[in-house]
Amino acid sequence: MRTFGIILIVIGLVMLIIRGVNYTQKEKVVDLGRLEINKEETKTVSWPLYAGGLALVAGIACVVIARKNT
Repeated sequence: MRTFGIILIVIGLVMLIIRGVNYTQKEKVVDLGRLEINKEETKTVSWPLYAGGLALVAGIACVVIARKNT
């Protein structure tokens, strides 16, 4: 339980610091033998601020509960 709490704390801190991730997706639009037309599209995956806060609080709670049980 303590290890799980530490992992949640680290994930929560990372989510609070890094608000989202950008990536590029390539898609083949036309393929006519030697002629290819590709499209690159930049996409963003973001998460709300409270999700990182909830993960952080849950991790701290897990660590505290694990210490009380020991």
